[in-house]
Amino acid sequence: MSLKFAYFGTPPFAVRVLEELQERNLSPSLIVTAPDKKAGRGLTLTPPAVKVWAEKNNIPIIQPESLKEIPEELKADFDVFVVAAYGKILKKELIDLPRCGTLNVHPSLLPKYRGASPIEGQILHDEKPVGVTIMQMDEDLDHGPIVLQREKTLPAWPIRKDELTRVFAAYGGEILAEAMTKWCDGKIEAVPQDHEKATFTAKLKKEDGEINFADDPYQNFLKFCAFHPWPGTFFFADGIRIKIADATYHEGIFLPTKVIPEGKKEVRYRELTGYNLPLEAPKQ
Repeated sequence: MSLKFAYFGTPPFAVRVLEELQERNLSPSLIVTAPDKKAGRGLTLTPPAVKVWAEKNNIPIIQPESLKEIPEELKADFDVFVVAAYGKILKKELIDLPRCGTLNVHPSLLPKYRGASPIEGQILHDEKPVGVTIMQMDEDLDHGPIVLQREKTLPAWPIRKDELTRVFAAYGGEILAEAMTKWCDGKIEAVPQDHEKATFTAKLKKEDGEINFADDPYQNFLKFCAFHPWPGTFFFADGIRIKIADATYHEGIFLPTKVIPEGKKEVRYRELTGYNLPLEAPKQ
């Protein structure tokens, strides 16, 4: 069936979902994304990734500062709204506006890992299996009934956040395409989540990435994977903040391999001199 839908999304994750939909002949009639923001050292006004994709594909865009008032463009006769990493709260009046309501792509096996950092949370907690959920949205965060949910087999574990994000986005788009058509055609029934089993994740802060080498080495490696590339992991040596650019875990040892001392260029950890390091550098 041909679906008329509006798509809410902002970062590269949402772009990858869009690409998967497009490959399956599902293109939105309207894209809703965040306003342009100043970024970089020059504070250049920069469009979100989804806006760049929409302009390239000639799809109409709106960038409301707020959704407290429903934009006129969203009051058209839509079959469904789709939300993938949009970044703003949608009120119930808006969620319920389309004929089939609003679907959300969530990168975890709900009810586990609700909230702001589900991908990081799964890596930090060494969670297996992982997967993606397509959920019918309601007014509460990641609370609505499950329309479609599937586990994803990974060739290696743990993997870094940027890699897992790409996996989840591609897989999320794939199962979203199936869910949208079946859902709007009445071939799927949503199943309520078991809210007693819900777990929650919080918004990450840069200071969360501090590594203490006295902690369990594997947990430190999980933190490095979960926080790569943002907000990143770091440690202090002689009061200087040193960012971990790359790291390994082998035979029970967590070891930074590339680091960036504050205000300096990237070097190999074993070449880092002049600091009282908390971890002995490997012998060459």
